[in-house]
Amino acid sequence: MLKRSLLSAALGATLLMTAGQALAANPHDGAWVSVEEKSYWSDGNLPKGFKLTINLKFGDNKLEYHSVNTTGGREFKTDYLTSLDGTPAIFNDQARFNQVSVKQLGPDEFQILKMKDGDVIVGEFWTFRPDGKTLVRRGVGKSPEGRSKAYQETFVRQ
Repeated sequence: MLKRSLLSAALGATLLMTAGQALAANPHDGAWVSVEEKSYWSDGNLPKGFKLTINLKFGDNKLEYHSVNTTGGREFKTDYLTSLDGTPAIFNDQARFNQVSVKQLGPDEFQILKMKDGDVIVGEFWTFRPDGKTLVRRGVGKSPEGRSKAYQETFVRQ
């Protein structure tokens, strides 16, 4: 009887720990702040004082994205909610884009496509570094004037 009670207690504790881990936040959740010195644009026009904060919240096949760009003293916000399977979602309140697609490529890698009526305007890849403190996003985008540039932007966990 004592053996059965101990076994039941051990099983219960294991189930509680497993459930707690399943409900734990995604390791990539949180605020990520740009590091100007470790970021560049191929056209050389990375704005002085580049300041972008990205807030990410991952769920079961979903990403809630919120960012605030305060470069140059003005504030520009971006929000979207999308799946992680590459299905295009509506990207509201943007002049350049009206769709976004996020596809998880691996535990720490994502492909993001920002589109206008299905045409890719910006394609980027996010890589979360093993240190758990660094996010690098690389991509190519076309400006409203039709000029393309490549970029690499580095972020650190806030």
